[in-house]
Amino acid sequence: MALSGRVAFGTMESVTFGRPFAEAVAAEVESRGAERVFLMVSGTLNLETDEIAKLRRALGNKVAGEFDRMSPHTPRSDVIAAADGAREARADLIVTFGGGSITDGAKAVALCLANDIREPDRIDMLRPVAGPDGALGPPPINPPAVPQITIPTTLSGGEFSAISGVTDERTRTKELLRHPGIMPRAVILDPAPTVHTPEWLFLSTGVRAVDHCVEGVCSLEAHPYGDAQALQGLSLLTSGLARVKADPDDIDARLDCQIGTWMSMAPLASGVPMGASHGIGYILGAVFDIPHGHTSCIMLPSVMRWNREVNADRQAMVARAMGHPDEDAADVLDRFIAGLGMPRSLSAANVGPEHFERIAEGSMKTPWIPRNPRPIAGPAEVREILELAA
Repeated sequence: MALSGRVAFGTMESVTFGRPFAEAVAAEVESRGAERVFLMVSGTLNLETDEIAKLRRALGNKVAGEFDRMSPHTPRSDVIAAADGAREARADLIVTFGGGSITDGAKAVALCLANDIREPDRIDMLRPVAGPDGALGPPPINPPAVPQITIPTTLSGGEFSAISGVTDERTRTKELLRHPGIMPRAVILDPAPTVHTPEWLFLSTGVRAVDHCVEGVCSLEAHPYGDAQALQGLSLLTSGLARVKADPDDIDARLDCQIGTWMSMAPLASGVPMGASHGIGYILGAVFDIPHGHTSCIMLPSVMRWNREVNADRQAMVARAMGHPDEDAADVLDRFIAGLGMPRSLSAANVGPEHFERIAEGSMKTPWIPRNPRPIAGPAEVREILELAA
């Protein structure tokens, strides 16, 4: 048998798209019978727009508490602070409104609440463990009891996964926490509030979603279920992002980007691993504080070039989905990223060759480097990719 696999569907129950978020979230909260809702929201949206006020009005006296101080890359200390707030509020539902760091933070908060974790160091107990087959999975802990509803304003796609990325400030390492119960129960895709998202952030996280599509399709572990959604998602994303760049008020284009992001997560959610772009990106983000969208802008074309000798046929699928069937996929991606005005080299992010050894060593410890389509035996191969991206 040439093809085999297993697609495990997560605990997500619904995705609502194109409906005003206040109306949609009120309906979700009502249907779940929640009475004590804890809001984890963007500080910028809270201070500079009326979007969070709309959310409060929609939920009325069911709002029991609020946290708006989640820092980029979801540091452990902020997770603990948010968990303290949710515990004090006696939350029976968490609603997030903002970017990927807030979404990931709420997932980690749910684990902290379920396991009485009150100090950053205690998050160690949430680290994944290897099963009998070597695959990483959740440790023996209590499952989350407080569900999550998410209203994303960026395109990183974490709302569609059962993985939370949390940074350990002691080592400046971003760790992946896994548990099937941390996938949000409902996601609400409303493009209207994304007009407040800074252009660089919306577009760069869109490239992050492109990276999910591309590494999913280009994996040697890919399967038709993931391919179908990732290729359609890639088409929606690349068209939508270009239209948003041309006209930031194009709400239809923003919704295409949101739906494309949803589809981009199908490979990862159905067991297809990411590759070196994601692996290196985790280190660039945690150690050098480079936004994850920018790490994909910088690394993806170079990873594609380095991998081409083993997956050229899969890369051709990417080029076709982007509307350039006769061109090299890495070149098409590089040109597309340049058209969005995003950084395309490590030097543009002030990361020089003197850091390559540290990046390479750290990348080898991520879960994605061992699953890269072209085998990476050690730091030397990572440095080759870094040199292409220099």
